[in-house]
Amino acid sequence: MSAQDRADDRARGASAAPKRRPPVVSTKGPVMSLVINVWRVSLLFVFWHFVGALVWLRTHTRVPRWLGSDGREVAVRLWTIAWLTFVWVLLWGTLSWANVIAGIVLAMLVLTVLPLPRVPVEGRIHPLSVLQLVGRLIVDFFVSSVQIGWMAIRPGRPPLGAVVRVRVAIKSDMVLTLAVDYLNLVPGTMVLEIDHRRRMLYVHVFDVRSEKKVRAFYDQVAYVERMFIKAFERDSEWHPSPFHGIDEDFHHVRTVDRSVDNARSIDDTEPERRQGEPERERGDS
Repeated sequence: MSAQDRADDRARGASAAPKRRPPVVSTKGPVMSLVINVWRVSLLFVFWHFVGALVWLRTHTRVPRWLGSDGREVAVRLWTIAWLTFVWVLLWGTLSWANVIAGIVLAMLVLTVLPLPRVPVEGRIHPLSVLQLVGRLIVDFFVSSVQIGWMAIRPGRPPLGAVVRVRVAIKSDMVLTLAVDYLNLVPGTMVLEIDHRRRMLYVHVFDVRSEKKVRAFYDQVAYVERMFIKAFERDSEWHPSPFHGIDEDFHHVRTVDRSVDNARSIDDTEPERRQGEPERERGDS
């Protein structure tokens, strides 16, 4: 091997060896560390006084009437302003201070001049219970779809459908609407009418050939009712709002009796509903 070849081998070995990184020398001296610590303390100081100012404003200022009468309604109105501002900026397609300020002004103008009916905020949302409710809805949807599909193609007599009356203990109109949507989304049940005064639902059930199937329907409604109350209107967190609909009697109580017999005592002079339709009541044999 010639001297040139040995020199080339040494050069290749040197190039293949890992290069060492130079040590990182910290540029922060004692002065810079002092400045950083002072900056952190200043942030804490400003944050403390900012929170104090918010508390002072909450106790010494009067909330405008159009924003609401309590903290929950104020939070809903502020969320509406933020949402309308976001939509306004989204329509313009440019995020700028001018568009944001214009969106806030227009949102406040809309809430003041063209107010929507006040939505009562009387309970609190529990996300875990909502997720559990959504999961049960998905399961019920697929199970009921398979059952109805099998009834449609199997040989034999067609299923016996009927209008079943059931009472629920849900107090809020909004939560009651969500519960009705739940029942309508599940194949095999369709809410035909709602008696707001007595909190009675008239539900068309696809198959009520046996008492077992009727009890299964009542168990399903009881579970839906229990989960919606757990997710949206727990008794310990119920806060009646002065803005509600025709169901005034149910908004200022913490518990509601679910029995059908007690519902009849609310208005004894009210004529019986759905005469002539096949319906079953809870507790009938």
